[in-house]
Parts: sequence; structure tokens; C-alpha cells
Amino acid sequence: MSTPLTDLSVIPTSARAEIRSRLRRAETEHDVRVLLAVESGSRAWGFASPDSDFDARFIYVNQQEWYLSVGLEEQRDVIEYPIVDEMDINGWDLRKALRLFRSSNPGFVEWIQSPIVYESRGSFHARALELLPVVYSIVRGIHHYRSMAKTNFRGYLQTEQVPLKKYFYVLRPLLAVRWLERHQCPAPIEFHRLLDTVRDEPGLPDAIDDLLELKRNTAELGMSAQVVPIQRFIEHELDRIEGLELPAHDRPEVEPLLSELFRDVLRESWAG
Repeated sequence: MSTPLTDLSVIPTSARAEIRSRLRRAETEHDVRVLLAVESGSRAWGFASPDSDFDARFIYVNQQEWYLSVGLEEQRDVIEYPIVDEMDINGWDLRKALRLFRSSNPGFVEWIQSPIVYESRGSFHARALELLPVVYSIVRGIHHYRSMAKTNFRGYLQTEQVPLKKYFYVLRPLLAVRWLERHQCPAPIEFHRLLDTVRDEPGLPDAIDDLLELKRNTAELGMSAQVVPIQRFIEHELDRIEGLELPAHDRPEVEPLLSELFRDVLRESWAG
């Protein structure tokens, strides 16, 4: 199989410096502190195209007084910037992020598991990862990935020529479902790790590997003919997981744990 691309060295030095510069600008403009900044999307998954954007995502904490307002719910809890020079950079406030964590939001779960970490300040990242097996809902994860795979398959993979990247937008969630079923823990973000779930499928790993190499060397909007072994696997898996019977709930109450983390990180971030 291809060599996985899963560390900070895959990000050019100039891009790293520019992303960190923009993070400092965000801190100054909004009077916040960045707790964690990572790469999300195809570069973190391991199948970026030569012209893929940099998808930098960050979690930040506001000043303590910001959270002690009668208008807290009306205050903006995201920082977003327009895409400039192929850099897509935006972030979530700590409280928003932890509320999304409580609902097993796939974006947050993938951010904290990203193998490409630009910055990590204080204890937030380590403690969030420590809580991940407790907070994460396998049931919600399966629902999310099943829906993602189905939507992309129906919308993009029904013609003779298909968008190359959409194969991975279907394969990745399908393999993530397999991971959740087998391991009963959050699926990793790196695509090459998910491939372990299909190594016993005749011909499929080689077909995926060939497609992966093509994706890494083709423009973001590149097209491909349907790949028969992959197409058959996708159709079979979609039928299989559609019939999965899942429990309504599969985890304990986690809000006290997340509230404790919020208070601790807030105090830690502005101590002194």
C-alpha cells in the first residue's frame, strides 16, 4: 500500500508559517487564545490533490467575562475568514466546541484526532482525547457516516464518469462504519488506517490504492471512469449497513465531564 501522509512535514514550511501568522491575527482581533489548531479535510485524511486547499481549523477560548453575559446565547461563537491563497481558516469557541463534542459532532471528533497539529496550548487537547472514548456515541457515528456515504453515492457516483474525490467521500465513511462496528471506538481520521477494515476483500485494497495514487496526482476537480471493484463494494456496503439495527442510546451522561473540562481550561487559559 502507499506510504501514508500523516504528519506536519506534508505541509510546506511557508504554509505553516502563514497559518500560524493568521492565528495570531485572530487572537489579536478577537481577544481570544487559540487552544488547538489542526489541518482538516483531505490533507489530514491522506488523499489531498496537488491543488487542494489548506483547511486549518482551531478551537479558541474567550476571556472569562465573555461567558458571564446575559446575552451569551446571542454572541457569535465562531471565527471565520474568507479563503485567501488556498487557505480556509476558521474556528469554534471552546463552549461551542464542547457542546458539539457532547453530541459526537463529526467535525469536532475529527479535529481533535487530526494527525496534523499546527498548535496545541495547555491541557485541552490531551484531555479532550482522554474523554473521547467516553463521550463518543458509536450509534451517532454510524448514523452520520451512513448518511454521508449514501448522499455522496446517490449524488455523484451514478454516471460513467464520476468526480474522483467523491469516491473517497463515499469510501471513507463506509470504512469508518466498519471500524465502528469492529472496534467500538471512534474511527481514525487517516484513510490508510481505515483500509485495514477491507484487507480481506479480494482485489479491493489494490483497486483503492491505485485510485488513491491517481487522486494524489490529479487536480481537485478531476474525473474518473467508474472502478468496478470499488463500485460493487460500495453498493454492497450501502445495502448492508442500511439494515443495521442500532440501539437508541449507547453512552452515559457526559455533561458533567465536559463542564469540568470547560471550567478547568477557562481558568488555565487566563491564569495570571
